[in-house]
Amino acid sequence: MTTHAPQAPQAAQAVNLPATLDEAVAALAAMPAAVPVAGGTDLMASVNSGLLRPAALVGLGRISEIRGWQYQDGHALLGAGLTHARMGRPDFAALIPALAASARAAGPPTIRNAGTLGGNIATAAPTGDSLPVLAALEATLIIAGPNGARREIPVSHLLAGMEMLRAGELIGFVRVPLLHAPQVFLKATGRTGPGRATASVALVLDPARRGVRCAVGAIAPMPLRPLEAENWVASLIDWDAERALAPEALNAFGEYVAAACIPDQAGPDGTPEQLSPAVLHLRRTVAALARRALGRALS
Repeated sequence: MTTHAPQAPQAAQAVNLPATLDEAVAALAAMPAAVPVAGGTDLMASVNSGLLRPAALVGLGRISEIRGWQYQDGHALLGAGLTHARMGRPDFAALIPALAASARAAGPPTIRNAGTLGGNIATAAPTGDSLPVLAALEATLIIAGPNGARREIPVSHLLAGMEMLRAGELIGFVRVPLLHAPQVFLKATGRTGPGRATASVALVLDPARRGVRCAVGAIAPMPLRPLEAENWVASLIDWDAERALAPEALNAFGEYVAAACIPDQAGPDGTPEQLSPAVLHLRRTVAALARRALGRALS
């Protein structure tokens, strides 16, 4: 036993609170060791566990331009500072239903009130609820850089590590197409009530392109797109009529998605190996989520 209390994590040496996105970028350029922070739900968990001790912080909470959204050429331009609580409200749900559903499922009120869309993307945790929705919507990111520079990259490129944020850059906005069609987000958790997803599925219909887009989250480091399953089921839908599918087709789609995202494993001799009970359960969970998501979107 000891009478000495454990040392608290070292406090940040400097805190900068810019009022604009460009001021925030300039602050990061002036303090290369600084860490940007918005809601801080993931950052503070790392600090409290001793995994991160930032030398300086650049707070993004005062930047009003990234806390709302606007319409732009058939898209919604969402500020990276939008909180989950704000995205969960009815007016936002009427705009992008699946993203609103994922925001409402993001955790308890304390998390939803603080956590932001940009933070969810930048942290890129596999269980981030907004990530499969953004992947299914084929959203793009507008990145703010030094001297007012802006560049646009697909969100899937950042999540897959194909393109990374450069020094001094911040996610400013997320551009999402307004499809004006059914969208669904479903997730399974390890316990009742809000919690981290063990698997999640986002599914959107795109009538203009007669397409179905699906993304599966939480089971891999980044959301997975079962493209062959998407194309197959889109070919079965009568886009000019009721768009209904028989239960057998819905079941087949669920199995197709699950097998694509959690494939059979081959042994050293090339023959399929028996999947473990845990993996089989996860595959059944993904199949059920995909089946239900498509059924709801078409109902």
